[in-house]
Amino acid sequence: VAFVAYSPLGRGIFGGWIKSPGDLSAGDNRLNHPRFTGENLDRNLALVKRLEEIAAEKKCRPSQLALAWVLARGEDIIPIPGTKRVERLEENAGALDVVLTPEDVARLEEAFPPGAAAGTRYPEWAMKAVHR
Repeated sequence: VAFVAYSPLGRGIFGGWIKSPGDLSAGDNRLNHPRFTGENLDRNLALVKRLEEIAAEKKCRPSQLALAWVLARGEDIIPIPGTKRVERLEENAGALDVVLTPEDVARLEEAFPPGAAAGTRYPEWAMKAVHR
């Protein structure tokens, strides 16, 4: 049985392109998601900063590191990152070239333990439909 990892780039935040609420245009649906608002966004951007630091050491993009980490969790894990741009698709494919050692994985696990993200994944009304 395989597990499909939906939104493995955290709705784009792990791409390293979002630095502040101003980077999301008016009408962007993410502005309705608790992880992208107020103090939650500040805390989550601090997590992204750590991802960027490790990615720089590995000489890859943060998005590639995030996808490589998901892929390293097992052959039965299938990440499905969404993208609207060809250049992002090509960048995502570069995750296949990122080699993670057991030490790298341990560092990522320590930096991003379960529950590290601030705010719920979806707005309150949508969380009611999520099986937890």
